[in-house]
Amino acid sequence: MKAVVFEKGKLLVKDVVTPKPKAGEVLVAIKAAGLNRRDLYTPGRLGNESEALILGSDAVGVVEELGEGVANWKIGDEVIINPSLRWYEESDIPPEDFEILSFPDDGTFAEKIAISAEQLEPKPSHLSDEEAAVIGISPLTGYRALFTKGQIQSGQTVFIPGAGSGVATFLIQMAKNVGARVIVTSRSEEKRKAALEIGADIAIDTSSDWQKELEHEQIDLVIESVGRATFNRSLAVLKKGGKIVVFGATTEDVVDFDLRQFFYGQYTLYGTTLGSREEFRACIEHLKEFDTHPILDRSFSIDEAQVALDYLKENHQFGKIVLTIS
Repeated sequence: MKAVVFEKGKLLVKDVVTPKPKAGEVLVAIKAAGLNRRDLYTPGRLGNESEALILGSDAVGVVEELGEGVANWKIGDEVIINPSLRWYEESDIPPEDFEILSFPDDGTFAEKIAISAEQLEPKPSHLSDEEAAVIGISPLTGYRALFTKGQIQSGQTVFIPGAGSGVATFLIQMAKNVGARVIVTSRSEEKRKAALEIGADIAIDTSSDWQKELEHEQIDLVIESVGRATFNRSLAVLKKGGKIVVFGATTEDVVDFDLRQFFYGQYTLYGTTLGSREEFRACIEHLKEFDTHPILDRSFSIDEAQVALDYLKENHQFGKIVLTIS
């Protein structure tokens, strides 16, 4: 079968052995897969002497073969893949054996994948194959950050630096679904306009004076994923007693901030990564209830995997990028 692999320092599209499902596993024929920034970072974790590893964490496909003991799926079922491995119940932290699909196990950028039956969910019927292909890391991360950690409520205001990411586009839509006010930032005028079109109330230039721009706003929640470049600027516009939830750091990881200002401000800081199966299912139900569709930027064929990853790395996208597999 054809797959996108990172092997000995190189990204390759090559033929690999088709996996066989073990007991408790299902073989899924993949139709399309969603890209995530994780796919850019995994090669760096593997190093230049690594054996071949298939990249990719999200996908939609069809059940093709059942391993021994699998009774809750049948051949022909349309499914999506939950990339949050072995984290079933909502909890403050994931279990010790939690991992994210595609490291160290093979991922979804392939014509087929053998994976535990516990990691599959029915494909949401209101979504196309390409839309369903991105129901994984981005919406689950956003759902846990917004609802489990951020506890956003109708009438509150959430501030999201970086409007164009896949997670951000889900956050905008989910927050608006429950009646929250949404403010975003972007360096790109085109992305600011796009954010307003999908529901954001205010979109400001990243390079502007945020405190001046938002002096008449009361921000209840900040959801941060940029890192050092924006963390302190985000904290400065958060209301006293507000919450800040961090799920990533696309710029530098290490941040210095004023502890005295922080504790006098009575702020609450949360960290979060992905989420549980319980939250994934709640996220899917949320998308169904509000007829929410992922924002898709572009699709590439599996043979264009390197082009797709370069496009993601350069932050050209607004929303999600898809690899069509079969």
